[in-house]
Amino acid sequence: MMKNGMISKLAKNISPSETLKISAKAKELARSGASIISLSAGEPDFKTPAHICNAAITAITDGFHGYTMNTGMPELREAICKKLLQENRLRFEPSQIVVSNGAKQSIGFALLATIDPGDEVVIPAPYWVSYPEMVKMAGGVPVVAKTLFNNNYKLTPKQLDDSLNEKTKGLILCSPSNPTGACYTRKELKELADVLDNYPDVLIFSDEIYEYIVFDEEHTGILNAAPHLIDRTVVINGFSKGFAMTGWRLGYMAGPQEIANAVAKIQSQETSAPSSISQKAGLAAYTGTMKPVEEMRESFKKRRDYIVAALKSIEGIKCFVPSGAFYVFPDIHAFLGLKTPEGVTIETSTDLSLYLLEQQGVAVVPGDAFGEPDGIRLSYAASMDDLKEAIQRIKDGLSSLS
Repeated sequence: MMKNGMISKLAKNISPSETLKISAKAKELARSGASIISLSAGEPDFKTPAHICNAAITAITDGFHGYTMNTGMPELREAICKKLLQENRLRFEPSQIVVSNGAKQSIGFALLATIDPGDEVVIPAPYWVSYPEMVKMAGGVPVVAKTLFNNNYKLTPKQLDDSLNEKTKGLILCSPSNPTGACYTRKELKELADVLDNYPDVLIFSDEIYEYIVFDEEHTGILNAAPHLIDRTVVINGFSKGFAMTGWRLGYMAGPQEIANAVAKIQSQETSAPSSISQKAGLAAYTGTMKPVEEMRESFKKRRDYIVAALKSIEGIKCFVPSGAFYVFPDIHAFLGLKTPEGVTIETSTDLSLYLLEQQGVAVVPGDAFGEPDGIRLSYAASMDDLKEAIQRIKDGLSSLS
């Protein structure tokens, strides 16, 4: 037995991803023969568009098998710059782009490149499960700013101002939001920017991975509302959600040259560039037709409208209409403290999620994992038939509580 143990303090202090944990348990139950409908996974249930797949196949058959530049193929970084300029009205040079093995890696490396031990990073809750753990891995201190259901779980200027101090190094914004689907408006982002103007040393990490899945308005990032923040904003994006390319593992960051250089240095030692084949696929995504993206978005909108109405019809559940992504995050506070037919008390959203999974065969993710104990996250990246069956099972399960 080693004197100090084999596992580092860092590894011991990091929590595993709750979404992956729930998904794994759902798959385990399904393998044992249980009828499970999973509304826990954060990935589209569509196939990657054919023209993107064909570009990858061509890359394979043409022998495009070697390493690319550490920061990504020049052609892909140029295409990303063109996309950012035309669609987002943001001007970046290819040298300011670092292509990675997924947007998740881009966020993690951006934090490693900018956060020193003790630096605070403000994270609005509900938050994506990995944000606080990534900040911890960089040696930083996550500062959770709790938002309210009545404001669609969006950060207000006062909540932001109350969370900032001389130790603050960064703010993570995610719009459209995972887990709530909420989108900030230009006005709301401008108001947050007005607060940030009083804290010139605070960096902004703008996670915009769901930008192509916005239903009722045009996607707006903080740099659209406050262009002057470009010198301290890192934009995170990728191909997984909008193009149904989760398994291709391809994302990128765009930011100030100094930060891009630091991220590139870290990436060169940790992973190097992402797959050459995936990069060719990404190039096809940004230069080819957007029709499959539009069709997928329209399908998601129909599902959103159905699931919100269905959840609202269940007594005790509150649910607002999310503007983007493919999640709903209903308030389930009314069911906490109730007992199952077996006499077990539902004390937390985790208890409720496990009850729905084990007794009703529906996998959802507890709000505890996202820093909001009164909610649960349901992904509607599932067929309409599965959604209808899942809602009926949830309704039956909740009606059995007393």
